[in-house]
Amino acid sequence: MRTSVAIIGAGPAGMFLAHLLAAEGIDAIVIERRDRAYVEGRVRAGVLEQVTTDLMHRLGLGERLDREGLVHGGTQISLDGSLFRIDMAELTGGSAVTVYGQQEVMHDLFEAAPARGLRIEWNAEDVTLEGLDTDAPVVRWHKDGEAHELRCDFVAGCDGYHGVSRASIPADVLRTFERVYPFGWLGILADVPPADHELIYANHERGFALASMRSATRSRYYIQCGLDESIEDWPDERFWDELCLRIGPEAASRVTRGASFEKSIAPLRSFVSEPMRWGRLFLAGDAAHIVPPTGAKGMNLAVSDVMFLGEALVEHYRGGSQAGLDGYSTRALARVWKAERFSWWFTSITHRFPEMDGFARRIQAAELDYIRGSRAAQRTLAENYVGLPMGTA
Repeated sequence: MRTSVAIIGAGPAGMFLAHLLAAEGIDAIVIERRDRAYVEGRVRAGVLEQVTTDLMHRLGLGERLDREGLVHGGTQISLDGSLFRIDMAELTGGSAVTVYGQQEVMHDLFEAAPARGLRIEWNAEDVTLEGLDTDAPVVRWHKDGEAHELRCDFVAGCDGYHGVSRASIPADVLRTFERVYPFGWLGILADVPPADHELIYANHERGFALASMRSATRSRYYIQCGLDESIEDWPDERFWDELCLRIGPEAASRVTRGASFEKSIAPLRSFVSEPMRWGRLFLAGDAAHIVPPTGAKGMNLAVSDVMFLGEALVEHYRGGSQAGLDGYSTRALARVWKAERFSWWFTSITHRFPEMDGFARRIQAAELDYIRGSRAAQRTLAENYVGLPMGTA
């Protein structure tokens, strides 16, 4: 087989890139080690930045988003039960975020793929990448006991943290930066109406909590927990009690309790690998970076990566320019590190750390109280939360 761009991974980064290239008439084949049901069913992000929703509309994928997505012009923060609101739309000149789960985004991307001629090779096992430092890369894999080979001009590594793409970069080239947080998020999904029409981020002396949603009838709630805890430690009744305590009486009075149908614990990590390009290989999304979910940047960063990469590939195939490809890593990383900074900062002022003493707790409270009373501080938070303009990367 032969194609222009081999895309490794059919997650958000891979599928958005495939649609971007198809819109420009550039051949690409997506290679995914799982099946569609698995990829589409993963419970992941649910907050889309303006850049992401704009891209979905540009690609003709906005019909269901407009109908079912929940546009949020603000968010609320609770400090020991006392709520205050950040008016993101007013502070940023009209920008907002939209609550629309990653599962829904993936469904839209997959549903539109056949009509656009997008080819996805599902259940590809033992994927290997060869010749990445030459002008003739080769991707090999097995499926149903048969060997397959794909020759291409470029490889887009969109296969996540554990994928083969980043692992194919020589160790003496790759630099990694990581911070592992000493806690996790215990999250549940329940078919109950959300406590509020906007997200509530809560800082409480017992730990962080987040009141979120997936729709007007489905709620997504999180509480900070220890990494040594398990979901068996948290029956629904205990979870609801702890959530209501942490978000405070005003917000808790609007919580509708119900049976959870999904419950999981996710560790928190900040991770960046540099460079995001080696030879003919370009990393995008979780293959290159991970952010703690506090800032809602994970999928949105994957989208901005492939927007940069798609633009560079179009420049190459349309005009023969290498400038965009040569500058991709630097350009993408500039945006990545800004998102990492915001996600780290927002995590640091909303969570309880094991070593936190009385002084550290008072500093945290002072930071949030400063944000409550400072329009400038609120604007900084808002512009980072809704997503920095692509031109600032």
